[in-house]
Amino acid sequence: MSDTQQRIAELVKSSDVLLFMKGNANFPMCGFSGRAVQILKACGVDTKDLKTVDVLSDEEIRQGIKEYSNWPTIPQLYVKGEFVGGADIMMEMYEKGELQQVLGQPAA
Repeated sequence: MSDTQQRIAELVKSSDVLLFMKGNANFPMCGFSGRAVQILKACGVDTKDLKTVDVLSDEEIRQGIKEYSNWPTIPQLYVKGEFVGGADIMMEMYEKGELQQVLGQPAA
């Protein structure tokens, strides 16, 4: 496993809710990342508790996360070490009440 893949694995294991995104929860740098943060907020996730990794500040992570998850786009959500999906998957899951269950939050 490369150093980058090892770093990503450690990040994924270190937080219950982790979002690889462009920018951060307070200042998303793309619409999809912004939507992902809004979906998590709607699920009751406090942005203070949300760990984010800004892929724009680390090119190795930006490319490496796509290999790690075998998913071509960013943002990418991990909950308790498991890959959940990107913004579109998050939205679909939220609308069905599934994302709230994954996050351990009551469905709205």
